[in-house]
Formats: sequence, structure tokens, C-alpha cells
Amino acid sequence: MMRWRVRTWSPVGGMLLLLACGAGCSRRSHVTVGSKVFTESVILGQTACDLARSTGADVDYRRQLGGTRLVWSALLSGQVDLYPEYTGTLSNEIFAGQNVLGEAQIRRALSEKGIEMTRPLGFSDTYAIGMREELAKKLNINTISDLRNHPDLRFGFSNEFLDRGDGWPALRTAYGLSPTKVTGLDHDLAYRALANGNIDVTDLYSTDAEIEYYHLRVLTDDRQHFPEYQAVFVYRADLRQRAPEVVDAIKRLEGRITQSQMIKMNADAKVRKIPEDRVASQFLSQTFDLVNETAASGFWDRLGRRTWEHLQLVGVSLLAAILAGIPLGVVAAAFPRVGQIILGSVAAIYTIPSLALLVFMLPLLGIGWTPAVFALFLYSLLPIVRNTHAGLRGIATPIRDSAAALGLPAFARLMRVELPLASPSILAGIQTSAVLNVGTATLGALIGAGGYGQPILTGIRLNSPELILEGAIPAAILALAVQGLAEIVGWVAIPRGLRLKRET
Repeated sequence: MMRWRVRTWSPVGGMLLLLACGAGCSRRSHVTVGSKVFTESVILGQTACDLARSTGADVDYRRQLGGTRLVWSALLSGQVDLYPEYTGTLSNEIFAGQNVLGEAQIRRALSEKGIEMTRPLGFSDTYAIGMREELAKKLNINTISDLRNHPDLRFGFSNEFLDRGDGWPALRTAYGLSPTKVTGLDHDLAYRALANGNIDVTDLYSTDAEIEYYHLRVLTDDRQHFPEYQAVFVYRADLRQRAPEVVDAIKRLEGRITQSQMIKMNADAKVRKIPEDRVASQFLSQTFDLVNETAASGFWDRLGRRTWEHLQLVGVSLLAAILAGIPLGVVAAAFPRVGQIILGSVAAIYTIPSLALLVFMLPLLGIGWTPAVFALFLYSLLPIVRNTHAGLRGIATPIRDSAAALGLPAFARLMRVELPLASPSILAGIQTSAVLNVGTATLGALIGAGGYGQPILTGIRLNSPELILEGAIPAAILALAVQGLAEIVGWVAIPRGLRLKRET
């Protein structure tokens, strides 16, 4: 009897299994993990990615997105679902001035914004102030208070520390420091500047491997200014409903990473040059017996992926700039008063530093490809608009009069006489925009847009010339290729008579 039922209903059972599998596949969770621009955050973000993937979720990793405010804004807007953070940063930067102290108060403040937090991961990475050991010993500087007696020392702080609420402004007030020279620079470059003697004092993270590597003295925080920075993960509350298994997997890290383990992982990545995904994989294998079978991508795979990402950024933004810039240039040439407004506007946009323009897009468009393309589009307008305007205004009056005398309508004169005559100038503007676009697009990696900027940023952070060149050389080759392509397009598009005149 039992055999009959199994044999009779087995096709139906198979169909049900297939339907269940299809339903399960359609409900497969998608999670976006973010991280800040420094190595420890990238490693922690990678461990979260690996744990999330172990549950079967699709994971998108937006690594090294920038500073605290950028990643926090991405979390609030839903651009990322979770990222590693620190309790001291939450208290003193995210909720600055709100007297949010202690884990319980932080949880309540986060909950009001639809954000939840894991328990501490097991280590604290607080801010500290450091100097070269030999210089500190020579000047007998052991505490931060001792710095008051040496205002001539050169202070060089990471850009984020220089501006954030619990950084330099608060430290200067707490200790009454008044150095004569304070500069901002990238955190990883600050270590090299300190080692080379270009600066004397900088901010440190207590788990940085460079402290031991560069033989630095960590000055005693004798006024206990810096709070405890316990590492945690913050995540959107709706992630618990969308992917509860992912949240449970991330919580496996609670209390499992010791201070020494984190210092070792940072050293593996920054000193021993082990790729960060492998560092995270080794930790998870040793701690949870979780094996990541994802093969590391080779150079050509990475190059192909980055090239495609960069081409998308450049191609779409440049095409949009051409489609908008040439008509704007035509209008500017036809109507001088309106033209002054148009030329002034695109020139004003061009004067904004490209990195600032990218950041300005974030509140409107979030992170990733879209804001990068829009910023590049705006940045590419000026050469095209200006050259179109100059080319049309430079056409001799007798030629214009001759075209009008033939009885050609205004639009026909524009399309058949004026634009062909202005084409050398217009194509020169497009060529200039294209070459500038290729270089500027590398900054898109700072907001998660990928491209050749990704290995450049990673190489700067890890002090790896090989990684820097992995992005810089292809970007230079692409710029040359774009310039060559523009020359070919000019040869085809510019009327033969104008080409001959141009060549002579």
C-alpha cells in the first residue's frame, strides 16, 4: 500500500518540489553591505558578506565608500543594508550633542531612525594620538597634555578626524592645544608622512598594524577624552523581516573578534599584503569552520570588470553631455544674452572640484553609478558648450549672408552650413571632455561606482604601487584610446574641405 502511494504520487511530489524550489529562488534575499574607506572596515564588511552568502543570500558589497556621514546616509536611505560601525562614533558623531551615551541609549536612538545594532564584536578601536618613538623620546612627550609645550610640532590629521565632532575640534578644546601648523590628509598617507618626517603628530586607530610597524608611541589620553569605540554592525530594521537568516549570521560575530585578532587581520592586509577577502575568509574558517569556496578573481577578470564599469561611466555621461551640450551651445550662439547665462552656468559648475560635485549628488541620488554619471555629465558640459558656441560665432559674416541669400530656412542653414563649419571646434570640445571624463571617473569609486578608481583607492590605502598602477595605467590607455577615437570621428565627420584646411 505504501509503495503504491509513493509510486503513484511521486510525479506530483516532484512537481511540488520544483514549485517550492522556484518559490524559494524567487524569495532569495538580496543584501547590500557597505564599509568605510579604511582597511579594518573593509575587512569587517567582507566578513559580513561571507556570512550573508553562507545563508544563500545574494550580496552586493559597496566597499570603501568614504567617511562616516556618507555611509550612514546610505544606510538611512536604504542604499546599504548594514555596515560596521563603532559605539563611540555613534555617540559622538552620529548623535553629536544629543547626550546619547552607553549601549542602551544608542540602541534607543537608532531604533527611532529604523536602525538596529548588534552587540559589540569583542574589540575596541578607539582614537589615539601618536608620534615617532625617537622624536617623542627626544622631546620627552608621553601624554597628549605634553603636546601643549611644543606648538611648533607639525600636526597632520586624517580628513575625517579633522572635522568630526569627536575629533580635532574637541581634542583641541579638551587639551588646550594650539599648534602653529595643522594639515589634513588621508589616514593611510598620514602614516607614511609620519615615518618620512613630513609631519610629527597624527591620529591613530588603536588596532592599526602600523603602530608597531612604524615604531610609533601612542600618547596617553591623560584626560580620558576619547570614549570607548566598541565595534558593532548597524543594520536596517526591515532587514530582520526581509532576511532574518542574514541578521542571525551577522550576529554570530558578537563577542568573537578579540583585539589581537583584529590587529593581526589589519597587519595581514596592510603589512603582509594578503587580499582582504582572503583575510576575512581565513578568520571565518578558523572561528566558525566556514569555508568560502569563491575563487579569487585574476588580474584579467578584474581588469575586464573594471574596464566595463569605467566605460559605462564615461560613455553614458559623455553621450548625455554631447546631446545636451551642443544644443546649449547653439542656443548660446543664437541668443547672446541667454548665451551669457548658459556659459556662466556651465563654467560655474566646472569650477566646483570634481570630488565635491560627486558628494553634492549623494543627498539627491544616493550612492553608486547614478550620482557618478550625473556628476560626470555636468562636469563634461563646459568644453562642449563653449566650443560649440565659439565655433558658431566664429563663422564669417559673408558666409552666413550667402546662406541666407540662397533662401535656406534658419534650421537648414544651421544643419547644412553652420554646424558643418563649426564641426572642428565642436569635436575638439568633445575630445577635451572625453579625456577629462576618463580621469575624473576614477573618483566615482569613492561613492561605490566602481571603475578604475577602485584599485587606485585600494592601492593608496594599502600602500601598494601594483594596485595603483592596476587602475592608473588602464585609465591612461583608455584616455589615449578615446583621444584617438575622437581623431577618427573627426576625420569622418568633418567635411573634406575643412579637413584639408585643418591639416595645412
